[in-house]
Amino acid sequence: MKRNRPPSRETRKVLELLAGGGWLHGYEMLKATGLKSGSLYPILMRMEERGMVEAEWQEPVKPGRPARHAYRLTPAGRLFRAGLVACDVTGPAGSSAVADTVAATGAPA
Repeated sequence: MKRNRPPSRETRKVLELLAGGGWLHGYEMLKATGLKSGSLYPILMRMEERGMVEAEWQEPVKPGRPARHAYRLTPAGRLFRAGLVACDVTGPAGSSAVADTVAATGAPA
């Protein structure tokens, strides 16, 4: 059963951060959002499962350092965020923008 509820404040923080484009590492995201790892990584995993985020392992910049997991929004993630922004701008009357975006991406809100 799909849930039809708006994304959490924490999920919105992650979406806004990733909307800047490019790849971001989890540690960078922790520092930028102020979220704890127990909140951030489950959000990222859910977003990846829903096709809103893609993740990849990146080789270390410095030898001897471990590879790092990096994340970025997919086109579906950008579309979902655009629906949220449209809803925020238009207010409750425009709340169907989120539902329309969710339907288009297949991602639950």
